[in-house]
Amino acid sequence: MALEKQLIQKAYYNMFINEQEDIHPVRVLGEVFQEEAKQDLPDLSSIRYAQGEVYYHHKDYETAIFKWENISNELAPWAKKNTADAYLELGLLSTAEDIYTAIETDDPTLTAEVALQLFSLYIERGKLAAAISTIKKTIATNPDYPNVTEIARTFFEEQQDWDNAVELAITEAKRTESLEWFDILNTYIKNGVTKSHAPNYFTQGLILLFSLDKRKFEQLVSSLWDSYKNEESYFTWLSEINHLLLNLELNRDENWTELSNLHKEHYFSLIEGKYFIKVLQDFIPDLLTNWFRLADRANVVLSSAAVLSWNELFPATISTSIVSEAEKLISLTETDMDELDECLTLFDSIMSWAEAHDMGENNRIKWLVDQLVDFDTQHLFITGLSGTGKSTFVNTVLGEDLQDSPTSSMVMFAHASESEITEITDREIISLPEFSDFQDRMDRRRNALESIIEFKHPNAFLQDNRVAFIDTPGLKGALHYDRYEVLKHLQIADSILFVIDANVPFTEKEQAALKQIQELAPDIPIHFLLSKMDTIAGEQVALRIFDETRAKIHSYLPDSKVFAFSSQYEGGQQLQELTEFIQSIKNTRNIEDKRLAKLLYFIRTTIAGLLQKRLDVENQLVESVRWNEEMLMKLNGAVNQLKDTEIQKAKAITKSYRGIKEKIEKDLSDHLPKMLQECSSLIKDDSNFSKIHLELNEEMNRRIQDYLEQTVMPKFYRSLQDWIEACKAEFDQGQEFLNEMAEGFNQMYGEERLKFDCDFKILDDWRRDTDRMTSRFQLETVNILLRRTPSQFLLKSAGKLFGAISQNKALLYNKYKAFVENEDYSEAIAAVSKQFFQPFELFEKSLERDITLFFRDPLTVLNRSVEEARSGIQSNQEMLNKMNANPEMFRDPLTLFDVRLRQFEWMTVAGKGMQTIY
Repeated sequence: MALEKQLIQKAYYNMFINEQEDIHPVRVLGEVFQEEAKQDLPDLSSIRYAQGEVYYHHKDYETAIFKWENISNELAPWAKKNTADAYLELGLLSTAEDIYTAIETDDPTLTAEVALQLFSLYIERGKLAAAISTIKKTIATNPDYPNVTEIARTFFEEQQDWDNAVELAITEAKRTESLEWFDILNTYIKNGVTKSHAPNYFTQGLILLFSLDKRKFEQLVSSLWDSYKNEESYFTWLSEINHLLLNLELNRDENWTELSNLHKEHYFSLIEGKYFIKVLQDFIPDLLTNWFRLADRANVVLSSAAVLSWNELFPATISTSIVSEAEKLISLTETDMDELDECLTLFDSIMSWAEAHDMGENNRIKWLVDQLVDFDTQHLFITGLSGTGKSTFVNTVLGEDLQDSPTSSMVMFAHASESEITEITDREIISLPEFSDFQDRMDRRRNALESIIEFKHPNAFLQDNRVAFIDTPGLKGALHYDRYEVLKHLQIADSILFVIDANVPFTEKEQAALKQIQELAPDIPIHFLLSKMDTIAGEQVALRIFDETRAKIHSYLPDSKVFAFSSQYEGGQQLQELTEFIQSIKNTRNIEDKRLAKLLYFIRTTIAGLLQKRLDVENQLVESVRWNEEMLMKLNGAVNQLKDTEIQKAKAITKSYRGIKEKIEKDLSDHLPKMLQECSSLIKDDSNFSKIHLELNEEMNRRIQDYLEQTVMPKFYRSLQDWIEACKAEFDQGQEFLNEMAEGFNQMYGEERLKFDCDFKILDDWRRDTDRMTSRFQLETVNILLRRTPSQFLLKSAGKLFGAISQNKALLYNKYKAFVENEDYSEAIAAVSKQFFQPFELFEKSLERDITLFFRDPLTVLNRSVEEARSGIQSNQEMLNKMNANPEMFRDPLTLFDVRLRQFEWMTVAGKGMQTIY
């Protein structure tokens, strides 16, 4: 056994045992010790060291320590280490740690053993930081020491210290070039514990692994790619791996299937509209270059098309050599990709994006695409100038009077087991449960071309011929745009049936319309229906017209066929001939490829339409902000006008009311003094002057009461009724003003949005209040002659004192009479007026509040409209600012959809020699 191994295992004592294995080591070593002690210069350290080992193995740790403390030769460092081991076994961890850390040696084995012991001690004492530091230092100085890296890996995994575990794996993988360590690293990556490391942390290891084992390199890259795809460092990873792959010698023949699929998956996820182009431009060209370089057989065409489509929209971003090679490969390589499914996936992505960004439901284009993928049905597009007999032809063939008026919308008649009529617009899909609903739609003219009507109905002719009729509004006039609105969905057609009138066949207007049709759809065959043949007098004339018309058509369209149609012809025979005609013009050759080209066309027009919608939205927002600002100014002006009207009405109404009240007050002040003075006639020579003042005071109050109730109240009531009628006239004038204002605003809104209804119940309340106030008045007794004025006091006292003396009555009579006739009753009249007018004054104080209530609802409506306009300005301006600040928010996703479209066109249309539809 090697000496180092003996020292590690504490088996150094075996050197002294030799062949004395049957004798106890303690005895053997004791005898050896005695013999050595007899020497002149005894060397007892080695024997003591061996004795310490034996005592240690027999758990006599104290004796072992005693022996090892007296070692002075080259075994002294090992003796210290063993001493620390003994203290460790005794549980004296602190002492053991002190001894371990005090050992100084150049022996790498002893250093490693001490470190491993310290590592275990630190773990036991819970000093994990020290344990980590110790094991990492040991690996750094002696990584090849047996099991040290495995011990470290197990420890890091148990502690879930993944940073150190990953660092150990990548370091050892690069140091040892061991595939086992790369496998361990791959496990860590798959378990998701490497995400905190920057992507470039693994670059050197990947470069090494590429040279060692390309399959494991592919697996490790796949694991890293998957781990970073949902992290913030995803784009950093893409940049790093792109750069790495560009600098590696990649050979497509080495079959990089996994990496090829990864590039495909992530390329398409990147261009599905979630990211801005300025972000993608930094790494998409390199990503496509690498994909093209390593694409497996299943992805060669797809990657080539991706390279070509990206380079087409972003020229010079991919090297010319890669582009040239892609052009070559795409023309030479076949693919088994399901192009239709891929294109439908792209279309669905666009529709989902449009819906998520409030770009509408786009139901019409969805419906059109659904018809394209119905390969069991041929679509015969029926068109022609207005009045040529299209509707008559459709009714005759379908055997029912389905249209009794000119077609206003595009209508598709298709066979179905049950009748179902549906109107499709961009915004909604509407079921038309009754035939009358369909007729109503046909009679409609406004916005009719914004609808498509799908008319499903059991029909043997359509079923047998597996055809659907698409009837369109008649083409009018020579205006190119007007015809385009009718023909804009022409690409849904497999064949076109152009209806012409036998009485005026193939006119210049029809030729102009046909030219436009050929410009819009040069690949769709056009055939002709010569209608109204029953109106031609004579069979020979009819045959001549048919032959001349056919010849004229063939000079213009040599391959077109012509069918003569008469609504009076024997039905069964004509339908049989029409069946033969339709079968002869059905366009069944390469229908899948042609429908695919049409699908790509509709995708292109959808992208263009959405771009235009974005511009339209921006323009609408600008117009909405401008319009709301104008409305806000007008509404604020209306608010101020209404407030001014309210103030003016309040002043006028209050003033007129106060004038009535003041007039009554004046009547009282003028009449009551006279009435009170006339009470002097009640004083007689024989009056009881001791009580006359009481009698006079009572009579005066009674006369005032009667006067107020019988004269003043009726007069006041009539005046107030007249005042209320005048107020009504004022209110009617105000309401009329507000009605005109509402009408003006509603014209600007384009709807009956504002209604300014004033509260005329206020007048009913006033009528009730004035009726109540003028119906009855009870005067509380006013002290007219019982007040303590000097004259009154004198008269009353004199009356009491001299009332019984007859010769003094004449004096009192004259005095009393003169007093009543000349007295100033202003104070008493003021008291009466205060009582009488108290409720009328309260009513006056409420007038301003009531007038405010009268105008309250219109003012509320105006203020709400002001807030709506202000809110509209703010929200639309914010959206406009957002759109202007990030124009790429709409433009970039649609541009990327265009990249995908061009990619499919490269793979399908160009690759198959098909003509692209624009």
